[in-house]
Amino acid sequence: MKHIVAVNASPRTEWNTGTLVREAARGAESEGADVALFDLYRLEKYTGCVSCFGCKLPENLGKCVCRDGLTPVLEAIRGADGLILGSPIYLRDLTAGFRALYERLAFQYITYAKEIASYNTRAIPVCLIVTSNCPEARYDAAHYTQLLEDYQTTLENHVGPTTILKCTDTLQVKDYSKYNWTRFDPAHKAKRHAEVFPAVKQKAFTLGAEIAQDS
Repeated sequence: MKHIVAVNASPRTEWNTGTLVREAARGAESEGADVALFDLYRLEKYTGCVSCFGCKLPENLGKCVCRDGLTPVLEAIRGADGLILGSPIYLRDLTAGFRALYERLAFQYITYAKEIASYNTRAIPVCLIVTSNCPEARYDAAHYTQLLEDYQTTLENHVGPTTILKCTDTLQVKDYSKYNWTRFDPAHKAKRHAEVFPAVKQKAFTLGAEIAQDS
């Protein structure tokens, strides 16, 4: 049986990102995979990389030695056949929870030896799901395109071949009237969510199934 790890790096477990991560997990399960799902903001306290360099010592090469709430996630990924990651964009980057996992996941495999490209010798397919209220037409101007390309490059170099699924111009809340958010058109947001989000969910399901097939 294939083992897939799915990680929701949004504080909200049932909104856009959480829904898409779970849909991708369902896709993997539809292909017979066993899926371990983690909501990062429900874990015990954890940090990003603490720069202890323990993962560069001969006895720990390629393995983060920091013990905290992320340890079970990193251990699960180490034994997984595929990885599903999801995060919204906050303040022009992915969430702090995602960054913490990303630092710990990637840095443990990075080497400073010319002879070795990565300490990870077992590449697995990755699906990175990213949501934002920004329309995709503005991604270049907002530098989101470069941001995602950089994440994709690092994940491909140190985890495995990475596919990115973008969900843009998202519905942020159910009731915009509670907030003075005059920048947004609530009717447009609701209409787009009703018409476009189901198709994105289907894409997430399909990508999850492909992760299980390709792993």
